[in-house]
Amino acid sequence: MISHVFIGITDFDRALHFYSPVMEALRLKMKFCDRDKPWAGWMAPDAPRPLFLIGKPFDGHPARFGNGQMIAFLAPDRQAVDLAYTHALAHGGSCEGAPGLRVHYHPNYYGAYFRDPDGNKLCVCHHDPVDA
Repeated sequence: MISHVFIGITDFDRALHFYSPVMEALRLKMKFCDRDKPWAGWMAPDAPRPLFLIGKPFDGHPARFGNGQMIAFLAPDRQAVDLAYTHALAHGGSCEGAPGLRVHYHPNYYGAYFRDPDGNKLCVCHHDPVDA
């Protein structure tokens, strides 16, 4: 259903420093990193799509986050949620909701919420009742 998601950033090195450990915690692999453009992309290790991309906006205007927009990454287990959240805060992110169960979504929804250094809201979540 989704081909790719692109997040506009203002400082490529800062964004790469933020996103690289978060993507690693989610077991997503870097597909490319082009500092000259600048942009970078990650993907699941077993599928070419969807891609998650960061980069300078194509129109040349400064990046701005959207009110009410959020991207949620599916984590392979609850430990990955915890690790991604920890990495996010350690690399310039800000908390929007610590890891934990959110039973108001469903009984097994385990998620964490944070913002990247540019203010983009992100979620990492896991839906299974028992981690493998």
